Amino acid sequence: MNKIINAKILCVLYDDPVGGYPTNYARDDIPKLDTYPDGQTLPTPNDIDYTPGTLLGSVSGELGLRKFLEDRGHTLVVTSDKDGSKSVFERELVDADVVISQPFWPAYLTAERIAKARKLKLAITAGIGSDHVDLQAAIDNKITVCEITYSNSISVSEHVLMMILALVRNYIPSYKWVIKGGWNIADCVSRSYDVEGMNIGSVAAGRIGLAVLKRLKPFDVKLHYTDKHRLPYEIEKELSLTFHESVESMVKVCDVVTINCPLHPETEHMFDEEMISKMKRGAYLVNTARGKICDRDAIARALDNGHLAGYAGDVWFPQPAPNDHPWRTMSNHAMTPHTSGTSLSAQSRYAAGTREILECWFESKPIRNEYLIVDEGKLAGAGAHSYSEGNVTGGSNEAEKFKTTN
Repeated sequence: MNKIINAKILCVLYDDPVGGYPTNYARDDIPKLDTYPDGQTLPTPNDIDYTPGTLLGSVSGELGLRKFLEDRGHTLVVTSDKDGSKSVFERELVDADVVISQPFWPAYLTAERIAKARKLKLAITAGIGSDHVDLQAAIDNKITVCEITYSNSISVSEHVLMMILALVRNYIPSYKWVIKGGWNIADCVSRSYDVEGMNIGSVAAGRIGLAVLKRLKPFDVKLHYTDKHRLPYEIEKELSLTFHESVESMVKVCDVVTINCPLHPETEHMFDEEMISKMKRGAYLVNTARGKICDRDAIARALDNGHLAGYAGDVWFPQPAPNDHPWRTMSNHAMTPHTSGTSLSAQSRYAAGTREILECWFESKPIRNEYLIVDEGKLAGAGAHSYSEGNVTGGSNEAEKFKTTN
């Protein structure tokens, strides 16, 4: 097959730090990894044009792609302006061959946008989670959709543990008393408990969910999970896992529930008023999967009326969340912007994976099966295992409100 020449690559990344792109970093290097826990090798591009451990995910970082692309005669357009009909993304999309976006600052590829992008053949998620693409429209238009499977799964699992501990131990309010100059021990501990002995359940036990369960095991907790793909008996025995056939069955017995499943039509708004009502009073909910798996207003009400003791996550819908999003101000939350999967360590991996995919595509070589979500008009690879056909981008246009309120 012929090589692809003179392609236009449109890359949407989040803004640089408010103080400017960094000239130095807190650490001089990051650990070097060769394989992921399941034996899958890390991305293997022919070369990289960046220093691992640097800020690659913002506009100035460009995922380390500019030299690689321009040396081969391709055009790279990088922007953070992604929302609304007058955005740079909308304007440049019409003749783009490739779109690269991140889950943290997603360029929503709706059916309407795909219809305008007559040349679009490849959509790459720099990270994991391709729900910001209308997968049904990609299937119908035979657009290949890829993500860098496993590149930041462990990053997210570490974030989950941090958030569980932050909620249960009431860390954030305690920290705020220090900032205020106080020594208010009673105020700090009046909502603080031990994780030890609690029942903790994971919605899904894929790469992230299983990593979370493994990391929770040393805390002497009782572990539960539910997944449409049940784990092997050996793993259940090793981790002392209790399997549940349904989410409803699991949440009834859990003190902490962590959501680790992809967003697709079957999981959209899974945690609605009815599901939350089945959870124990005083349970904690941690969501680093996707914001739209939870009903926005039902979560806020459950915190305000005390049915949930706390909610933590770094995923919202849409992203970025408008200033009036109720999760910014609801009671007893520990929200962050979508940062769990874009640590400097993770950026190095998903930047390398993005280049690996582009190298394959330009040379008309097969893309790793693990990276495929949609290919040749159907779900494929990781997509066939984890997603369902359909679209969950509805309502993403509200992300434009962030531009008008900031």
